[in-house]
Amino acid sequence: MSMVNAFDPDADTGLSSDERELVRRREKLLGPAYRLFYQKPVHLVRGEGVWLYDPAGERYLDVYNNVASVGHCNPRVVEALTRQASTLNTHTRYLHETILTYAERLQKKVPGELGHIMFTCTGSEANDLALRVTRAYTGRRGMIVTKLAYHGLTCAVSELSPSLGEYVERGPHVRLVPPPDSYRGEGDVGKAFATGVRAAIADMRANGIEPAALLVDTIFSSDGVFADPPGFLREAVEVIRAEGGLFIADEVQPGFGRVGPDFWGFARHGLVPDMVTVGKPMGNGHPMAGVFMKPHLVEEFGRKARYFNTFGGNPVACAVGLAVLDVIEGEGLPERARDVGDYMRAGLRDLAGRYEAIGDVRGAGQFTGLELVEDRAGKVPAAALTTRIVNGLRDRHVLISATGPGANILKIRPPLVFTREHADIFLDRMADVLKASV
Repeated sequence: MSMVNAFDPDADTGLSSDERELVRRREKLLGPAYRLFYQKPVHLVRGEGVWLYDPAGERYLDVYNNVASVGHCNPRVVEALTRQASTLNTHTRYLHETILTYAERLQKKVPGELGHIMFTCTGSEANDLALRVTRAYTGRRGMIVTKLAYHGLTCAVSELSPSLGEYVERGPHVRLVPPPDSYRGEGDVGKAFATGVRAAIADMRANGIEPAALLVDTIFSSDGVFADPPGFLREAVEVIRAEGGLFIADEVQPGFGRVGPDFWGFARHGLVPDMVTVGKPMGNGHPMAGVFMKPHLVEEFGRKARYFNTFGGNPVACAVGLAVLDVIEGEGLPERARDVGDYMRAGLRDLAGRYEAIGDVRGAGQFTGLELVEDRAGKVPAAALTTRIVNGLRDRHVLISATGPGANILKIRPPLVFTREHADIFLDRMADVLKASV
Protein backbone atom coordinates (compact mmCIF):
# COMPACT_ATOMS: atom_id res chain seq x y z
CA MET A 1 0.00 0.00 0.00
CA SER A 2 1.29 3.44 -0.92
CA MET A 3 1.76 5.96 1.85
CA VAL A 4 -0.90 8.65 1.71
CA ASN A 5 -1.57 11.73 3.77
CA ALA A 6 1.74 11.41 5.63
CA PHE A 7 3.92 14.28 6.82
CA ASP A 8 7.46 14.35 5.46
CA PRO A 9 9.70 16.04 8.07
CA ASP A 10 12.35 16.71 5.42
CA ALA A 11 9.98 18.68 3.18
CA ASP A 12 9.54 22.43 3.42
CA THR A 13 5.82 22.74 4.18
CA GLY A 14 5.67 26.23 5.65
CA LEU A 15 5.59 25.29 9.31
CA SER A 16 6.03 28.09 11.80
CA SER A 17 9.00 28.02 14.16
CA ASP A 18 6.71 26.88 17.00
CA GLU A 19 5.29 24.06 14.87
CA ARG A 20 8.77 22.94 13.81
CA GLU A 21 9.76 22.81 17.46
CA LEU A 22 6.73 20.64 18.29
CA VAL A 23 7.67 18.28 15.45
CA ARG A 24 11.27 18.13 16.67
CA ARG A 25 10.20 17.35 20.25
CA ARG A 26 7.75 14.73 19.02
CA GLU A 27 10.39 12.94 16.95
CA LYS A 28 12.90 13.05 19.79
CA LEU A 29 10.48 11.78 22.45
CA LEU A 30 8.17 9.41 20.57
CA GLY A 31 10.56 7.91 18.04
CA PRO A 32 10.29 7.15 14.32
CA ALA A 33 7.29 4.77 14.17
CA TYR A 34 4.63 7.45 14.67
CA ARG A 35 3.12 9.27 11.69
CA LEU A 36 1.57 12.72 11.41
CA PHE A 37 -1.30 13.48 9.05
CA TYR A 38 -0.96 16.02 6.21
CA GLN A 39 1.95 17.63 4.41
CA LYS A 40 1.52 20.47 6.88
CA PRO A 41 0.44 18.90 10.19
CA VAL A 42 -2.52 20.34 12.08
CA HIS A 43 -2.00 21.52 15.67
CA LEU A 44 -5.27 21.02 17.58
CA VAL A 45 -6.14 22.27 21.05
CA ARG A 46 -9.93 21.98 21.37
CA GLY A 47 -12.94 20.13 19.96
CA GLU A 48 -16.68 20.72 19.93
CA GLY A 49 -19.25 18.72 17.98
CA VAL A 50 -18.01 18.33 14.39
CA TRP A 51 -15.35 21.04 14.79
CA LEU A 52 -11.71 20.98 15.87
CA TYR A 53 -9.77 24.15 16.73
CA ASP A 54 -6.12 25.19 16.41
CA PRO A 55 -4.26 27.53 18.82
CA ALA A 56 -5.32 30.60 16.81
CA GLY A 57 -8.98 29.66 17.16
CA GLU A 58 -9.36 28.60 13.51
CA ARG A 59 -11.85 25.79 13.19
CA TYR A 60 -11.62 22.64 11.05
CA LEU A 61 -14.55 20.52 9.92
CA ASP A 62 -13.95 16.90 10.95
CA VAL A 63 -15.09 14.61 8.12
CA TYR A 64 -12.95 11.65 9.17
CA ASN A 65 -13.27 10.90 12.87
CA ASN A 66 -15.53 7.99 13.75
CA VAL A 67 -13.99 7.79 17.24
CA ALA A 68 -15.88 10.85 18.51
CA SER A 69 -19.08 9.28 17.20
CA VAL A 70 -21.49 11.62 18.99
CA GLY A 71 -19.27 14.68 18.55
CA HIS A 72 -16.12 15.99 20.15
CA CYS A 73 -16.53 16.73 23.86
CA ASN A 74 -20.23 15.89 23.81
CA PRO A 75 -21.53 17.55 26.99
CA ARG A 76 -23.72 14.60 28.04
CA VAL A 77 -20.78 12.23 27.73
CA VAL A 78 -18.39 14.59 29.53
CA GLU A 79 -20.90 15.04 32.36
CA ALA A 80 -21.36 11.27 32.78
CA LEU A 81 -17.60 10.71 32.77
CA THR A 82 -16.98 13.49 35.30
CA ARG A 83 -19.78 12.37 37.62
CA GLN A 84 -18.64 8.74 37.76
CA ALA A 85 -14.93 9.60 37.95
CA SER A 86 -15.65 11.73 41.00
CA THR A 87 -17.52 8.85 42.66
CA LEU A 88 -15.78 5.53 41.93
CA ASN A 89 -13.55 3.91 39.36
CA THR A 90 -12.35 0.35 39.89
CA HIS A 91 -12.30 -3.01 38.13
CA THR A 92 -14.74 -5.83 37.40
CA ARG A 93 -13.81 -8.09 40.34
CA TYR A 94 -16.11 -6.08 42.56
CA LEU A 95 -19.88 -5.99 42.22
CA HIS A 96 -21.12 -2.83 40.53
CA GLU A 97 -24.46 -2.00 38.92
CA THR A 98 -23.22 0.16 36.05
CA ILE A 99 -21.42 -2.56 34.10
CA LEU A 100 -24.56 -4.73 34.31
CA THR A 101 -26.88 -1.90 33.27
CA TYR A 102 -24.61 -1.11 30.33
CA ALA A 103 -24.31 -4.77 29.29
CA GLU A 104 -28.11 -5.09 29.37
CA ARG A 105 -28.50 -1.99 27.17
CA LEU A 106 -25.92 -3.33 24.71
CA GLN A 107 -27.55 -6.77 24.55
CA LYS A 108 -30.72 -5.13 23.26
CA LYS A 109 -28.74 -3.84 20.27
CA VAL A 110 -27.57 -7.25 19.03
CA PRO A 111 -29.32 -10.53 18.10
CA GLY A 112 -30.35 -12.58 21.12
CA GLU A 113 -27.98 -15.42 20.19
CA LEU A 114 -25.05 -13.17 21.18
CA GLY A 115 -25.72 -13.70 24.86
CA HIS A 116 -22.41 -12.64 26.43
CA ILE A 117 -20.23 -9.55 26.19
CA MET A 118 -16.68 -9.36 27.54
CA PHE A 119 -15.15 -5.90 27.94
CA THR A 120 -11.72 -4.63 26.94
CA CYS A 121 -10.15 -1.19 26.51
CA THR A 122 -9.33 -1.21 22.79
CA GLY A 123 -10.48 -2.79 19.56
CA SER A 124 -7.08 -4.46 19.30
CA GLU A 125 -7.68 -6.15 22.65
CA ALA A 126 -11.20 -7.12 21.58
CA ASN A 127 -9.96 -8.83 18.42
CA ASP A 128 -7.13 -10.44 20.39
CA LEU A 129 -9.67 -11.86 22.86
CA ALA A 130 -11.91 -13.06 20.02
CA LEU A 131 -8.90 -14.84 18.54
CA ARG A 132 -8.12 -16.55 21.85
CA VAL A 133 -11.70 -17.75 22.26
CA THR A 134 -11.78 -18.95 18.65
CA ARG A 135 -8.63 -21.02 19.08
CA ALA A 136 -9.84 -22.48 22.36
CA TYR A 137 -13.24 -23.44 20.94
CA THR A 138 -12.20 -24.78 17.54
CA GLY A 139 -8.78 -26.16 18.43
CA ARG A 140 -7.63 -24.60 15.14
CA ARG A 141 -5.44 -21.68 14.10
CA GLY A 142 -6.25 -20.84 10.47
CA MET A 143 -7.53 -17.27 10.03
CA ILE A 144 -8.90 -15.63 6.87
CA VAL A 145 -8.82 -11.84 6.46
CA THR A 146 -8.95 -9.46 3.51
CA LYS A 147 -5.88 -8.23 1.65
CA LEU A 148 -5.69 -4.80 3.26
CA ALA A 149 -7.50 -5.52 6.53
CA TYR A 150 -6.80 -3.74 9.78
CA HIS A 151 -7.78 -5.53 13.00
CA GLY A 152 -5.39 -4.14 15.58
CA LEU A 153 -1.90 -3.74 16.98
CA THR A 154 -1.25 -6.56 19.45
CA CYS A 155 1.33 -9.10 18.38
CA ALA A 156 -1.38 -11.65 17.56
CA VAL A 157 -3.79 -9.43 15.62
CA SER A 158 -1.10 -7.41 13.86
CA GLU A 159 -0.50 -10.68 11.98
CA LEU A 160 -4.12 -10.31 10.80
CA SER A 161 -3.63 -6.66 9.74
CA PRO A 162 -1.85 -6.52 6.36
CA SER A 163 -2.63 -2.80 6.14
CA LEU A 164 0.18 -2.24 8.67
CA GLY A 165 2.67 -2.94 5.88
CA GLU A 166 4.89 -5.65 4.51
CA TYR A 167 7.36 -5.46 7.39
CA VAL A 168 4.76 -6.60 9.94
CA GLU A 169 4.99 -10.38 10.11
CA ARG A 170 1.99 -12.37 8.91
CA GLY A 171 1.85 -15.80 10.48
CA PRO A 172 1.81 -19.01 8.44
CA HIS A 173 -1.73 -19.66 9.68
CA VAL A 174 -3.13 -16.50 8.02
CA ARG A 175 -4.59 -16.37 4.51
CA LEU A 176 -5.56 -13.19 2.65
CA VAL A 177 -8.54 -12.97 0.30
CA PRO A 178 -9.51 -10.21 -2.15
CA PRO A 179 -12.13 -7.82 -0.75
CA PRO A 180 -15.64 -7.75 -2.21
CA ASP A 181 -14.78 -5.01 -4.70
CA SER A 182 -18.02 -3.71 -6.19
CA TYR A 183 -16.11 -1.24 -8.42
CA ARG A 184 -13.37 -3.28 -10.04
CA GLY A 185 -14.87 -6.72 -9.63
CA GLU A 186 -17.14 -8.34 -12.20
CA GLY A 187 -20.30 -10.36 -11.71
CA ASP A 188 -21.73 -11.40 -8.36
CA VAL A 189 -19.69 -9.69 -5.61
CA GLY A 190 -20.75 -12.14 -2.90
CA LYS A 191 -20.01 -15.20 -5.02
CA ALA A 192 -16.55 -13.86 -5.90
CA PHE A 193 -15.78 -13.20 -2.24
CA ALA A 194 -16.95 -16.68 -1.24
CA THR A 195 -14.76 -18.16 -3.98
CA GLY A 196 -11.78 -16.43 -2.40
CA VAL A 197 -12.66 -17.88 0.99
CA ARG A 198 -12.94 -21.38 -0.50
CA ALA A 199 -9.53 -21.00 -2.13
CA ALA A 200 -8.00 -19.82 1.17
CA ILE A 201 -9.41 -22.84 3.01
CA ALA A 202 -8.11 -25.21 0.33
CA ASP A 203 -4.65 -23.65 0.55
CA MET A 204 -4.66 -23.95 4.33
CA ARG A 205 -5.53 -27.61 4.20
CA ALA A 206 -2.90 -28.26 1.52
CA ASN A 207 -0.44 -26.99 4.14
CA GLY A 208 -1.85 -28.92 7.09
CA ILE A 209 -3.78 -25.99 8.61
CA GLU A 210 -7.43 -26.18 9.65
CA PRO A 211 -9.63 -23.05 9.22
CA ALA A 212 -10.69 -21.46 12.50
CA ALA A 213 -12.47 -18.27 11.43
CA LEU A 214 -13.25 -15.65 8.82
CA LEU A 215 -12.68 -12.21 10.36
CA VAL A 216 -13.89 -9.15 8.45
CA ASP A 217 -14.54 -5.47 9.04
CA THR A 218 -18.10 -5.52 7.72
CA ILE A 219 -17.71 -2.35 5.65
CA PHE A 220 -14.16 -3.24 4.54
CA SER A 221 -12.95 0.24 5.43
CA SER A 222 -9.21 -0.30 4.97
CA ASP A 223 -9.76 -2.21 1.73
CA GLY A 224 -11.66 0.72 0.22
CA VAL A 225 -15.20 0.82 1.73
CA PHE A 226 -17.46 -1.83 0.23
CA ALA A 227 -21.03 -1.87 1.51
CA ASP A 228 -23.25 -3.13 -1.31
CA PRO A 229 -25.24 -5.02 -2.24
CA PRO A 230 -26.68 -5.88 1.17
CA GLY A 231 -26.42 -9.62 1.75
CA PHE A 232 -23.23 -10.24 -0.22
CA LEU A 233 -21.45 -11.62 2.87
CA ARG A 234 -23.86 -14.49 3.41
CA GLU A 235 -22.33 -17.02 1.03
CA ALA A 236 -18.81 -16.58 2.43
CA VAL A 237 -20.13 -17.03 5.96
CA GLU A 238 -21.93 -20.21 4.90
CA VAL A 239 -18.63 -21.47 3.44
CA ILE A 240 -16.57 -20.94 6.59
CA ARG A 241 -19.24 -22.45 8.83
CA ALA A 242 -19.64 -25.49 6.59
CA GLU A 243 -15.91 -26.09 7.06
CA GLY A 244 -16.14 -25.93 10.86
CA GLY A 245 -14.97 -22.34 11.25
CA LEU A 246 -16.52 -19.25 12.87
CA PHE A 247 -17.55 -15.87 11.50
CA ILE A 248 -16.24 -12.86 13.45
CA ALA A 249 -17.62 -9.42 12.56
CA ASP A 250 -15.25 -6.56 13.35
CA GLU A 251 -17.65 -3.67 14.00
CA VAL A 252 -15.10 -1.24 15.45
CA GLN A 253 -15.55 1.09 12.48
CA PRO A 254 -19.02 0.31 11.01
CA GLY A 255 -20.85 -0.31 14.30
CA PHE A 256 -23.00 1.83 16.61
CA GLY A 257 -25.23 3.37 13.94
CA ARG A 258 -22.47 4.33 11.55
CA VAL A 259 -24.10 2.48 8.64
CA GLY A 260 -27.59 3.73 9.48
CA PRO A 261 -30.64 2.26 11.25
CA ASP A 262 -29.34 -1.31 10.86
CA PHE A 263 -26.86 -0.22 13.58
CA TRP A 264 -24.26 -2.85 12.60
CA GLY A 265 -22.53 -3.68 9.35
CA PHE A 266 -23.37 -7.38 9.74
CA ALA A 267 -27.08 -6.57 10.11
CA ARG A 268 -27.15 -5.17 6.57
CA HIS A 269 -26.27 -8.67 5.38
CA GLY A 270 -28.95 -10.45 7.39
CA LEU A 271 -26.35 -12.30 9.47
CA VAL A 272 -25.82 -13.31 13.08
CA PRO A 273 -22.05 -13.59 13.63
CA ASP A 274 -20.52 -16.04 16.07
CA MET A 275 -18.64 -13.11 17.63
CA VAL A 276 -18.75 -9.35 17.20
CA THR A 277 -15.90 -7.06 18.21
CA VAL A 278 -16.60 -3.41 19.07
CA GLY A 279 -14.62 -0.39 20.22
CA LYS A 280 -13.76 3.27 19.53
CA PRO A 281 -17.17 4.89 18.88
CA MET A 282 -18.84 3.13 21.84
CA GLY A 283 -16.88 5.43 24.17
CA ASN A 284 -16.76 8.58 22.02
CA GLY A 285 -13.00 8.67 22.52
CA HIS A 286 -12.87 7.14 25.99
CA PRO A 287 -10.95 3.83 25.73
CA MET A 288 -13.50 1.03 25.79
CA ALA A 289 -14.22 -2.00 23.63
CA GLY A 290 -15.61 -5.49 23.86
CA VAL A 291 -16.60 -8.81 22.30
CA PHE A 292 -20.17 -10.07 21.92
CA MET A 293 -20.28 -13.84 21.55
CA LYS A 294 -22.55 -16.85 21.50
CA PRO A 295 -22.37 -18.31 25.02
CA HIS A 296 -21.37 -21.85 24.03
CA LEU A 297 -18.16 -20.51 22.44
CA VAL A 298 -16.75 -19.24 25.71
CA GLU A 299 -18.10 -21.95 28.02
CA GLU A 300 -14.98 -24.15 28.01
CA PHE A 301 -12.64 -21.15 27.74
CA GLY A 302 -14.26 -19.68 30.86
CA ARG A 303 -13.82 -22.89 32.81
CA LYS A 304 -10.17 -23.35 31.93
CA ALA A 305 -8.77 -19.81 31.59
CA ARG A 306 -9.26 -16.73 33.73
CA TYR A 307 -10.11 -13.52 31.92
CA PHE A 308 -9.34 -10.24 33.60
CA ASN A 309 -8.86 -6.75 32.23
CA THR A 310 -8.13 -4.10 34.84
CA PHE A 311 -9.79 -1.24 33.01
CA GLY A 312 -12.12 -3.14 30.66
CA GLY A 313 -15.69 -2.44 31.76
CA ASN A 314 -14.74 -0.15 34.64
CA PRO A 315 -17.46 2.09 36.13
CA VAL A 316 -16.30 5.25 34.34
CA ALA A 317 -16.12 3.51 30.96
CA CYS A 318 -19.60 2.04 31.41
CA ALA A 319 -21.05 5.39 32.50
CA VAL A 320 -19.57 6.89 29.34
CA GLY A 321 -20.96 4.04 27.24
CA LEU A 322 -24.45 4.56 28.67
CA ALA A 323 -24.27 8.28 27.85
CA VAL A 324 -23.19 7.53 24.29
CA LEU A 325 -26.14 5.18 23.83
CA ASP A 326 -28.44 7.85 25.30
CA VAL A 327 -27.23 10.36 22.71
CA ILE A 328 -27.37 7.90 19.80
CA GLU A 329 -30.92 6.85 20.67
CA GLY A 330 -32.23 10.20 21.92
CA GLU A 331 -31.05 12.16 18.88
CA GLY A 332 -31.89 9.48 16.32
CA LEU A 333 -28.31 9.40 15.05
CA PRO A 334 -28.53 6.15 13.01
CA GLU A 335 -31.47 7.64 11.10
CA ARG A 336 -29.53 10.89 10.66
CA ALA A 337 -26.52 8.91 9.43
CA ARG A 338 -28.69 7.40 6.71
CA ASP A 339 -30.26 10.74 5.74
CA VAL A 340 -27.10 12.85 5.76
CA GLY A 341 -24.98 10.06 4.27
CA ASP A 342 -27.39 9.64 1.36
CA TYR A 343 -27.43 13.43 0.91
CA MET A 344 -23.62 13.60 0.86
CA ARG A 345 -23.30 10.76 -1.63
CA ALA A 346 -25.87 12.42 -3.89
CA GLY A 347 -23.78 15.60 -3.77
CA LEU A 348 -20.59 13.68 -4.52
CA ARG A 349 -22.26 11.93 -7.47
CA ASP A 350 -23.25 15.36 -8.76
CA LEU A 351 -19.56 16.33 -8.60
CA ALA A 352 -18.71 13.08 -10.41
CA GLY A 353 -20.86 14.32 -13.27
CA ARG A 354 -18.47 17.25 -13.60
CA TYR A 355 -15.15 15.59 -12.80
CA GLU A 356 -14.01 12.40 -14.57
CA ALA A 357 -11.46 11.84 -11.80
CA ILE A 358 -14.26 10.61 -9.53
CA GLY A 359 -14.56 6.98 -10.53
CA ASP A 360 -16.96 5.73 -7.88
CA VAL A 361 -18.99 6.90 -4.88
CA ARG A 362 -20.13 4.15 -2.50
CA GLY A 363 -21.04 3.49 1.09
CA ALA A 364 -23.81 3.15 3.63
CA GLY A 365 -25.06 5.52 6.29
CA GLN A 366 -22.35 7.93 7.33
CA PHE A 367 -19.48 5.89 5.86
CA THR A 368 -18.54 6.78 2.28
CA GLY A 369 -15.72 5.82 -0.05
CA LEU A 370 -14.92 8.13 -2.97
CA GLU A 371 -12.53 6.53 -5.46
CA LEU A 372 -10.30 8.79 -7.55
CA VAL A 373 -8.91 7.51 -10.86
CA GLU A 374 -6.65 8.63 -13.68
CA ASP A 375 -9.30 7.58 -16.18
CA ARG A 376 -12.67 5.92 -15.79
CA ALA A 377 -12.13 3.36 -18.51
CA GLY A 378 -8.94 1.92 -17.04
CA LYS A 379 -9.82 2.69 -13.38
CA VAL A 380 -6.14 3.46 -12.70
CA PRO A 381 -5.77 4.71 -9.10
CA ALA A 382 -5.00 8.45 -8.89
CA ALA A 383 -2.83 8.45 -5.77
CA ALA A 384 -1.07 11.75 -6.48
CA LEU A 385 -4.38 13.51 -7.10
CA THR A 386 -5.78 12.02 -3.90
CA THR A 387 -2.84 13.42 -1.94
CA ARG A 388 -3.44 16.86 -3.47
CA ILE A 389 -7.12 16.72 -2.59
CA VAL A 390 -6.57 15.54 1.00
CA ASN A 391 -4.06 18.30 1.61
CA GLY A 392 -6.08 20.85 -0.36
CA LEU A 393 -9.04 20.16 1.89
CA ARG A 394 -6.79 20.50 4.93
CA ASP A 395 -5.77 23.95 3.65
CA ARG A 396 -9.48 24.75 3.36
CA HIS A 397 -10.02 23.61 6.97
CA VAL A 398 -11.62 20.25 6.21
CA LEU A 399 -10.00 17.16 7.75
CA ILE A 400 -10.17 13.90 5.81
CA SER A 401 -7.91 10.99 4.88
CA ALA A 402 -7.57 8.22 2.30
CA THR A 403 -7.32 4.45 2.14
CA GLY A 404 -7.24 1.49 -0.26
CA PRO A 405 -4.44 -0.46 -1.96
CA GLY A 406 -3.89 2.37 -4.43
CA ALA A 407 -4.06 5.10 -1.76
CA ASN A 408 -6.77 6.73 -3.88
CA ILE A 409 -10.02 6.35 -1.94
CA LEU A 410 -11.25 9.18 0.27
CA LYS A 411 -12.51 7.72 3.54
CA ILE A 412 -15.46 9.85 4.60
CA ARG A 413 -16.85 9.07 8.08
CA PRO A 414 -17.64 12.20 10.10
CA PRO A 415 -19.13 12.21 13.59
CA LEU A 416 -22.73 10.99 13.57
CA VAL A 417 -23.93 14.43 14.66
CA PHE A 418 -23.06 15.73 11.16
CA THR A 419 -26.00 17.56 9.55
CA ARG A 420 -26.90 18.48 5.98
CA GLU A 421 -25.53 21.95 6.66
CA HIS A 422 -22.14 20.45 7.54
CA ALA A 423 -22.37 18.24 4.46
CA ASP A 424 -22.93 21.35 2.31
CA ILE A 425 -19.74 22.91 3.71
CA PHE A 426 -17.82 19.75 2.84
CA LEU A 427 -19.31 19.51 -0.64
CA ASP A 428 -18.60 23.18 -1.40
CA ARG A 429 -14.96 22.86 -0.35
CA MET A 430 -14.65 19.54 -2.17
CA ALA A 431 -15.86 21.25 -5.35
CA ASP A 432 -13.36 24.02 -4.80
CA VAL A 433 -10.40 21.69 -4.30
CA LEU A 434 -11.38 19.55 -7.29
CA LYS A 435 -11.48 22.66 -9.46
CA ALA A 436 -8.00 23.59 -8.27
CA SER A 437 -6.49 20.09 -8.39
CA VAL A 438 -7.78 18.32 -11.50
